[in-house]
Amino acid sequence: MEALVLSTLGGLAGAGLGAGISAAVATVNGWAPVVPLPVIVAGVGLTTVLGGAAGLYPAIRAARTSPTEALTG
Repeated sequence: MEALVLSTLGGLAGAGLGAGISAAVATVNGWAPVVPLPVIVAGVGLTTVLGGAAGLYPAIRAARTSPTEALTG
């Protein structure tokens, strides 16, 4: 759960930062700032999936470790 929350928050922060910088650059150059919503949603969704997958392996491995082995080793 922690990996999902952190990766989703990171994806939201990255998407917001990227959209903001893109809009600022477009405005400075006199272009119409266009940031498609599906791209932002796909980016956040992908970071959530990848973060969940990256957090799942260590969680499964920790769940299979006996408590005494975890304390001694």
